[in-house]
Amino acid sequence: MCFSPEASFAGGVIISAIGVVTLKKIHKPSQILFACIPLFFGFQQFAEGFVWLTLPMPDHILFLKIFVYIFLITAQVIWPVMIPLSVLLMEKSNKKKETLKVLLLIGVALSMYYAFCLLNFHINPRIEGFHIIYYNDFPESLSMIATIIYLIVTIPPLFISSVNRTHLLGILMTFSCIVTVIFFKQYLTSVWCFFAALISGVIYWILNDLQKEFLLSRFRLIRIRTGKTEEK
Repeated sequence: MCFSPEASFAGGVIISAIGVVTLKKIHKPSQILFACIPLFFGFQQFAEGFVWLTLPMPDHILFLKIFVYIFLITAQVIWPVMIPLSVLLMEKSNKKKETLKVLLLIGVALSMYYAFCLLNFHINPRIEGFHIIYYNDFPESLSMIATIIYLIVTIPPLFISSVNRTHLLGILMTFSCIVTVIFFKQYLTSVWCFFAALISGVIYWILNDLQKEFLLSRFRLIRIRTGKTEEK
């Protein structure tokens, strides 16, 4: 979370718990990465919780840097790849897979750009107005372009997917982003992750429904086979 260390740690615990329960809803290997998203959200919130704690402590600058980079690597390097890839792995339509592959390649390129920036430029986190701002000296000319591409590779895949209810996840992410930009523009990285954490519950809902459909189809198949056996 982004408003206090307590909120970050509480959110990390809740979201991680959702993540553990979500993993139990997996019935296909292709769903594993998608189901892991809440766990990554929880991990990210724990990292920012430690950023909150170490920022006021000059003697713990090394730990601060470690947690800052854990948070930013998750937010800027992992998510642009993880979102389109997790959707691609679950997709059955070959036509939609091709589109998702393109978005994934763009996401990989964006992740490489952010990884380069994190390695070569300075990050200066500060607590301002109950938020953490991650000041940096990344190339300003590419900042807006990178943000737009980030949104393109993390939101449209959810609308493209043919998996039931993923479009609801896309709507929630879009709404969260709009609220973030309008009300917390200068805190986009931190607050966006706060809203994105709320999506964990929807991911659980999606996989829970998929599991129910899978179990129901297996039950019907067993009944059909049992009926044929009885006829013989």
